[in-house]
Amino acid sequence: MKSRDDFQKRLGYSFKNEVLLESALTHASAGGEADYQRLEFLGDRVLGLIVAECLYELFPNEPEGGLSKRHTALVRGETLAKAARSIDIGKAMVISDSEESGGGRVNTNILSDIMEAVIGAVYLDGGLDAARKILAPLLADEISALATPPRDPKTTLQEWSQAQGMGLPDYALIARDGPDHAPDFTVTVTINGKTATAKGASKRAAEKAAAQTLIDELGI
Repeated sequence: MKSRDDFQKRLGYSFKNEVLLESALTHASAGGEADYQRLEFLGDRVLGLIVAECLYELFPNEPEGGLSKRHTALVRGETLAKAARSIDIGKAMVISDSEESGGGRVNTNILSDIMEAVIGAVYLDGGLDAARKILAPLLADEISALATPPRDPKTTLQEWSQAQGMGLPDYALIARDGPDHAPDFTVTVTINGKTATAKGASKRAAEKAAAQTLIDELGI
């Protein structure tokens, strides 16, 4: 199928067993037995190992805490979804009409899950070296941007508010939308009358996004 061939070119890997690729790209909403979830489970572990290995080699003097912060930033859903968009995974996915009409092809949660499934499929088809080769260009910009270990925005905001004598930030869940497999959370954070709102694929992700928004607005 031409669309699959085009995707493999964008990915930078040609599958020997294209059934693996088909399974990785087939969302559960499409029905049938072949879907991405088992491959996603495997891909998550493969991704974690490759990123840990890469960081260990790139930052030989970094203590464990700094490596962990970098690792978390590189394997989070938003980073994976960005990588998925760069090779247009959404266009290649097999999803139901209803999921597509609901924005499934651009949904951050779905894109990150499918990206992990593709990593798992590449690992099964070509081994760890093949998985390393596809991930290197996908994460290169993100890795180079981590000149220093990233700070969690919730921690940064809390430390600033306490230093200003304003107490702890107040987080509130405003809404939870979307299906169970692809939820969308809306959260607000408030400090001394200043409020910011953000969305995320999890409550934690939404809180971090809201904290970062308020940090940007306050110029912290």
